[in-house]
Amino acid sequence: MSTQPADNVAPTDAMVPPLCDLPINTADSGFYHGFNKLVTISAKVIVAALILWAILFPVHANDTLALANATLIREFAGWYVYLVAFLMLVALVLAIVPQSGSLRIGAPGEKPEFGRFSWFAMLFGAGIGIGMLTYATGEPLSHFGTNPDTIRGVVEPMSAETIQSAYRYTFLHWGFAAWATYALVGLAVGYVAYRRGLPLTIRSGLAPLFGLRMSGFWGHLVDLVAVVATILGVAVTMSLGVEQFVAGLSRLGLGDWLLNEAGTASVAAIIVALIVLVGASTLSAISGVGRGIKWLSNLNMTLSFILLSVFLIFGSGIGGVTLLFTSIADYLVSLPGDALTLWTADGTETGDALAQWQLDWSVFYWAWWIAFAPFVGMFIARVSRGRTIREYVFGVVLVPSLMCFIWMALAGGTAIELVLSGADDGAIMAATISDQLYATLSSLFSSGIASLLSGLVVILLMTYLITSADSAILIVNTINGAGGEGEEGTERRHHILFWGAAIALVVGSMLILGGIDAIRITMIIGALPFSVVVALMAVSILKAVIYDVRRKRDGVETHCPVILEEAAAKAS
Repeated sequence: MSTQPADNVAPTDAMVPPLCDLPINTADSGFYHGFNKLVTISAKVIVAALILWAILFPVHANDTLALANATLIREFAGWYVYLVAFLMLVALVLAIVPQSGSLRIGAPGEKPEFGRFSWFAMLFGAGIGIGMLTYATGEPLSHFGTNPDTIRGVVEPMSAETIQSAYRYTFLHWGFAAWATYALVGLAVGYVAYRRGLPLTIRSGLAPLFGLRMSGFWGHLVDLVAVVATILGVAVTMSLGVEQFVAGLSRLGLGDWLLNEAGTASVAAIIVALIVLVGASTLSAISGVGRGIKWLSNLNMTLSFILLSVFLIFGSGIGGVTLLFTSIADYLVSLPGDALTLWTADGTETGDALAQWQLDWSVFYWAWWIAFAPFVGMFIARVSRGRTIREYVFGVVLVPSLMCFIWMALAGGTAIELVLSGADDGAIMAATISDQLYATLSSLFSSGIASLLSGLVVILLMTYLITSADSAILIVNTINGAGGEGEEGTERRHHILFWGAAIALVVGSMLILGGIDAIRITMIIGALPFSVVVALMAVSILKAVIYDVRRKRDGVETHCPVILEEAAAKAS
C-alpha cells in the first residue's frame, strides 16, 4: 500500500516519503476495459463534435473560430510569451543545479532502455520533424522579407544584411522554447512515474502539487484537456506534412489532379494522402514503441543526415556552416531579451506591425508547442527512463535544437543564397511554403537529380508523418488508459483505429473546408486551457525535485517501494 502523501503538505523538519499511489478508475471489462471511461468517452465526443461541426456547418465554424482566435490570441499573447520564458528558465535551473541535475528518472543506477542514437532519433522524429521540413526554407525566407528589424527600418528587406536577423528569429522559434516546453512536461510526468510508480499520464505530473485530488474529477479534466490538445496539436503538424507530401508527389510528375488552382493540395489528394499515411501510422501504432516507432525513427534520422549532406556539399556549404555558428551566437546573446519582449499595438504603423508579426509567428509557435507538449512530453517520458535530469534536459533541449538550427542554416541558407544571386529565376519565392524546399532543389540541380532528391524528401516526410501520428495515437491511448494502453487485443486495436481515423478526419475536414489556417486557429484555441496545466506542471516538478533533495539530505527514501522492487527484480 502507499506511504503517506507528502508532496501536497507543507514541508516539515522531518520530511516523509513521497506520494506513491494515485488510483485512477478504469473499466474492469467490456469495450473500455483498462480505460478511464469518463476521459476516453468525453474526448471522443469532443473531437467527433468538432469534426461534425466543421463538416456540417463550415461557414459558422470558420466564422466562430476566427472570432475566438482573434480575441484569444490578442488577450493572451503576454501569457504565452512569459509562460514560455518561464519554462526555459525552469529547465535550465533543473539541469545546472548539481543537486537536482544528478537525480535519476528511474531507480538508483537504472540504465536507459534506448541507446542515445535511437533516443535522439525518436525525440526529433516525434517532436518537430515534419514542421522542420516545411519551415527549413519557408521560415528563413519569410523573415528574410519581413521581421521586426525590417519593420523598424534597421535593415532592408531581402538584402544580405537581413540574413542575420532572419535567422535570429527563426532560431528563436525552433530552439530552446519548443524543446524546454516538451522537456518539462515529459519530466513532470516521467519523474513521478519512474521514481514513484505513479501512472504515466498527464495528471500524475500535478500530483506533487495537488496529491490525491488528481485521482478524481480534476485529474480527469486535466487528462481530457491533454487528449484534445494532443489531437489538435498533431493535426497542425500533419496538415503541414500532407500539404508538402502532395507538393512533392506533384513535383515527381504524378498528375495534375494533386493540386488545385491555388497551387495547394486538392481534395482528392488530401483524402488519398491521409488514407495512406494515417493507415500506415495506425498499423505502426499497433506494433508498439519498441518496434515500429523505433525503426521508423532511426530510418528518418538516417535520411535526414543524407539530405543535410546534400545541402552541405552542393548547397551553401561553408557559407551555411558560417551562418550556423554566427546565428547560434546571435541567438544565444539575444535570447533573454527576445524571450521577454512583448509588442503591443499602439496605433502607430510600426507598433501595430510589430504586434501583428509577433501574433502571427511567436505567439502562434508558443501555442503550437504547448498544444504539442502532452503528446511529445509523454512520448519523451516514455523513452527517457533511466537518465539523469541533467542528461535528460540537455539531451532533450540542446540536441534537437541544434539539429533544427543545422537544418535551417543549410537548407534555408541555400535557398536564400539562390534568391540573392538570382539563380532561381524567382521560382523559390513564387512557390508556396509547402513547395519551397522542392523549388530550392530544382534550382540547385538538374531535373533528374532534383526529382531523385524530391523523392527522398517525400520518403522522409512519410516516415516523419507516420512516426508523429502513431506516437500521438499511442500517447492518447496511454492517457485514456490511466498510464497504460488499455486492454491488449481486439478492443485496444479498435481504440487505436478510432484515434487514427479521428486524426485523419480532423486534418481532412479542416484542410478541405478551411485550409491550414482553420487548423491553426483551432489548435491555438485548444492550447489555451492546456497552457495552464503546463504552467502548473513546471511548478509541480520544481516542488517534487526540491522535496526529494531535502529528503536525501534528511536520509528519507526518495523512491517508492514499487520502483525499488522492480529494480531488485531486474538485478536478480
